[in-house]
Amino acid sequence: MSKKFKAGILLVVLAVPALFYIALKGLSENHYKLRKYIPVIDSTTGEPKYGRQINDFGQEVEDTLFRTVGTFNLIDQNGKQVNGALVNDKIHIAAFFFTRCGTICPKISTQLSRVQDVFRDQKSIVLLSFSVDPQHDTPAVMQAYAKKYDAITGKWYFLTGDKEQIYTLAQHGYFLPVVDKGLDYGKPDETFIHTEKVVLVDKQGHIRGFYDGTDKEDVDRLILETRVLLDIYSKQ
Repeated sequence: MSKKFKAGILLVVLAVPALFYIALKGLSENHYKLRKYIPVIDSTTGEPKYGRQINDFGQEVEDTLFRTVGTFNLIDQNGKQVNGALVNDKIHIAAFFFTRCGTICPKISTQLSRVQDVFRDQKSIVLLSFSVDPQHDTPAVMQAYAKKYDAITGKWYFLTGDKEQIYTLAQHGYFLPVVDKGLDYGKPDETFIHTEKVVLVDKQGHIRGFYDGTDKEDVDRLILETRVLLDIYSKQ
């Protein structure tokens, strides 16, 4: 066997681990893309609007414009007046519920408690639970409910206040259905109809995901995509 041939074999043997490492490193990179929801529609053409904006990679680009969830002026479970500044430069996770709900709300709140635990130390993430029954859900009632689910002050906010504002925010901000059928229906679970959906919103107020808040696997997806969003911001 010639020296050149032996040298060639040795080179291949040494190169294979290095090539394997490079390939594995490339495959391990985060290529998970997080979409945006609810584009701004041009009323004259019915088509999505385009404009200059900063994308997820911090680059200025010409792309589809997306709606933002909007602001609010409400009261939290501690009786403190709060507004949209609560989520300025923060990722937030939003849901709609009411304390007298005996069907989907306890399941949603249980799952949100799990989400809170995962992101307990992430100051850039807050949770918002808006009451669709604000007349009953006073700050004192909300505070008792928050304690039941071990809500952390400054991390998970239970919000009440002007009913019209909350319903408008749900329908036209987060694009979630909420309905008050009135007292004729008697039971609260039949009176206040709302969705089980939980919404992930980025720091710019764009919706990045809708999830079934009663389904553990879908909430696992929420946790994963929230981590993806955190990773996006860490690289900007």
